Amino acid sequence: MKNKYKILVTNDDGYDAKGLKQLRKALCELEDVTVVVVAPANEKSACGHSLTLTKPLRFVALEENFFKLEDGTPTDCVYLSLSAIFQDEKPDLVVSGINRGSNMGEDITYSGTAAAAMEGVLHNIPSIAISQVMDFTNPNGDFSLACDTIKKIVTKIRKDAFPLPDREFLNINIPPEVTNAQMKITYAGYRVYANDAEIHRNPRGEEHYWLGLHPLNFKARSGNLGMSDYEAIRDGYISITPIMLDLSAYKSMQKLEDWL
Repeated sequence: MKNKYKILVTNDDGYDAKGLKQLRKALCELEDVTVVVVAPANEKSACGHSLTLTKPLRFVALEENFFKLEDGTPTDCVYLSLSAIFQDEKPDLVVSGINRGSNMGEDITYSGTAAAAMEGVLHNIPSIAISQVMDFTNPNGDFSLACDTIKKIVTKIRKDAFPLPDREFLNINIPPEVTNAQMKITYAGYRVYANDAEIHRNPRGEEHYWLGLHPLNFKARSGNLGMSDYEAIRDGYISITPIMLDLSAYKSMQKLEDWL
């Protein structure tokens, strides 16, 4: 892997996901690049920034530079890759995706896709999370615009360096059903959440619940903040949002001090 630009790829949809395979193929088309894939063996959507601490984890080699991590999370994939695969030299970039479905607004806190990028920047590695907005019930989906976009972004990073400071990553969302779109720099919007769950009963009458699929609804934030990620996707733009890991509510610190 020496002398080549090294990209660690992971996702939260699992190692067999179409978006991951398309992402790998797109990145491998770039010059002088080594792409190493370490992805969860099972789907880990909405697992957040979780590490597995209660049981051992095992890499399974599927082909050259392609591994699945048995029952691992996206965060596990990045964390363990740095000590087991990249122990001598860190990757130059972490790319997580291409996720099937959006990761906008507060959904970022649930997202295993975003969490892998979080883990990357915690280790001082430039990182990107990329998601394709689509009908969540669609088993396939078109990732061509997402692939074109990530190739452009990675090429730009290699030419001009990563544009963000430490502990910040790029969160990219691709609009659905378009083959070409302009990029917009956005902020993370406010997601409007429901509390939907569907009850089912097995033949013995025991109750089980499935969490429902929430509609993709957002609301505007006050102030002159520009365009939100949701507004950009709604209007057919590619949304690129810089995300910081610092969750401190700085505007509330003095208020809390006065309250105490």
